[in-house]
Amino acid sequence: KQNKILSESFFLQTSYAQVNVRKARDVFMNIYLLFKSLHLIAVVSWCAGLLYLPRRFVYHVQNKEKKEATDIFEVMEKRLFFYIMRPAMIFTWVFGLVLIYLNGIEIFSQLWFQIKIILVIFLSAYNDYLGKCLVALKNSTNTRSAKFFRIINEIPTVILIIVIFLVIFKPI
Repeated sequence: KQNKILSESFFLQTSYAQVNVRKARDVFMNIYLLFKSLHLIAVVSWCAGLLYLPRRFVYHVQNKEKKEATDIFEVMEKRLFFYIMRPAMIFTWVFGLVLIYLNGIEIFSQLWFQIKIILVIFLSAYNDYLGKCLVALKNSTNTRSAKFFRIINEIPTVILIIVIFLVIFKPI
C-alpha cells in the first residue's frame, strides 16, 4: 500500500510539473507573439512612410515655384518624418531586439538573418538620408530632381520584398 501511495504521489507531482511547463511555454509564446505583432505593426508603419515621403518630395520639387504649396508640403513632410517614420523606425528596432533576445543570440549565426539585419541597417541609413532631403527642401537648398525622388522611391520596395522572402522562407 505504501508503494501505491508513493507511486500516485510521484504521478501527481509529475503531472503538476508538466502542467506548469506547458503554462510557462504558453506564457512565453504569448509574450513572443505580442512582441512579434508589435514589431510587424512598427515595420508596416515605417515602410509606409519610407514609400510615401519620397513621393511627397516629388510633388514638392514639382511645385517649388509655388510658395503656398511648398509650405503645405513642408508641414506634411515634417509630420510624416518626425511623427510617424522616426518613431516607427525606433519601435521596429526595439521590438526586433526583443525578438532577438527571445529567440536567442544564436539566430545571428543564420545567414538569412545576417542579410536581413544588413538590409534593415541600410533602410535606417536611407531613412536618415530622407531626413537630410527633408531639411534641404525646407531650406531651399535641394539640388535633386523629381525624377531622382521617383527612382529612390523604389529602394524600400525592393528591400521590403527581399526581407519578406528571407523571413518567410529562411532559404539560407
